[in-house]
Amino acid sequence: MRERALQIRAEGPPKTANLLRTFKPADQVTARLELSGRGLLHKPVAGVDVRGDGTFVPYRGGLRREELDPSGHDTPFDLVRETLEGTDR
Repeated sequence: MRERALQIRAEGPPKTANLLRTFKPADQVTARLELSGRGLLHKPVAGVDVRGDGTFVPYRGGLRREELDPSGHDTPFDLVRETLEGTDR
């Protein structure tokens, strides 16, 4: 996941989009990378949004997505791994 996220970020920011309102690169999600963990009925889901401004925003949950606070972790990817392993609960 980390390698792919870095590749996407290296492609550069998206263009500003003008629809009903203006969406600057920081307002856009360039890619959503998601992994699921182990489990029979409710597999844990976590991932990283690659934002247009180059930041990575970790989250957990599939339909009910919850942004995670990456402070206290070396990278947002470490937080995703810990979330899927169940050590962040």
